[in-house]
Amino acid sequence: MDYSQFFQNALNLLHEERRYRIFADLERIAGRFPHALWHSPKGKRNVVIWCSNDYLGMGQHPKVVGAMVETATRVGTGAGGTRNIAGTHHPLVQLEEELADLHGKEAALLFTSGYVSNHTGISTIAKLIPNVLILSDALNHNSMIEGVREARCERQIFRHNDTAHLEELLIAAGPERPKLIVCESLYSMDGDVAPLAKICDLAEKYGAMTYVDEVHAVGMYGPHGGGIAERDGVMHRIDVLEGTLAKAFGCLGGYIAGKAEVIDAVRSYAAGFIFTTALPPAICSAATAAIRHLKTSNWERERHQDRAARVKAILNAAGLPVMSSDTHIVPLFVGDPEKCKQASDLLLEAHGIYIQPINYPTVAKGSERLRITPSPYHDDVLIDQLAEALLQVWERLGLPLNRKSLAAE
Repeated sequence: MDYSQFFQNALNLLHEERRYRIFADLERIAGRFPHALWHSPKGKRNVVIWCSNDYLGMGQHPKVVGAMVETATRVGTGAGGTRNIAGTHHPLVQLEEELADLHGKEAALLFTSGYVSNHTGISTIAKLIPNVLILSDALNHNSMIEGVREARCERQIFRHNDTAHLEELLIAAGPERPKLIVCESLYSMDGDVAPLAKICDLAEKYGAMTYVDEVHAVGMYGPHGGGIAERDGVMHRIDVLEGTLAKAFGCLGGYIAGKAEVIDAVRSYAAGFIFTTALPPAICSAATAAIRHLKTSNWERERHQDRAARVKAILNAAGLPVMSSDTHIVPLFVGDPEKCKQASDLLLEAHGIYIQPINYPTVAKGSERLRITPSPYHDDVLIDQLAEALLQVWERLGLPLNRKSLAAE
């Protein structure tokens, strides 16, 4: 039997649906973010990255790089084992304490990625609650969806950010049944924000536990970088907060934070935590340095919001189809998978601008887009160059501009 045919057929299907993904070979340059080198088929080229999740550029911050180098030089590279077998090193313990403090919780637990912390955290918590009903937002990230599935308990999906629908499901579940509400605080594809205060109101009214994913908000929102929950003053009302070290903190890893007994139970029962090597000491020290810096420095957050607002204003003024967003995410609507990929390719090859196309299954078919993420280091010149390049690409591909802009021209 030719087993290769099964895999080739699967790949052919992706090509036919115009959603086969090609990764750009990029080499970031510390101290020059968002500038990078693209190792293209024709050789090295200078490019500007406009879609990085290193939202605040902390991956190049001297404090963060310095902490990583110092720790690696002092204690070596790897963790040496799982948490139970020599892997609970001191920089990791310090990082968990820093994360608990950031979110005002009793304890925190580190995982190897944000995907793992959601998948393992949700499934383990749900498995430990007899007869629990999971209520999950319709637009939750894949890591949350898979965590819910892995829990193997009853689940119901409430319409995105629809608290009236959520309340209907809570009422129907009855007061005696345990309930777990899982949602994100900031949804990364549309840039919209969950009504966390209202969700907390409902959880308290109907006796539900809450689990909130803050991966696209930690570091960037709240006076200390605690996320949307801190910004909205509801951090203390949420049972479990989940976050990442790989976005605004510029490192690697994921975590959950909550009451000591919840975190200890996950630590003791979660296979995705128990049976894997711990994060390396250098990564932990770098992440701790990033968190400590952003707890006290508001420059990055203020500049970040300023840059995002300017990008939206400039692109809107040019008539480009910017999708509405109240956050730092700037989605640019395309609505066609092939043209979305073509737009991305043209931007990179003709203009030295890297923006990865976002197609199905990340977003629904017909809502394909370019997802732009300005950082504090995208200056006015880069923003103007982006707008001009996008206009040229839109014209070449015959993509529509907004009528308002066309009338103004």
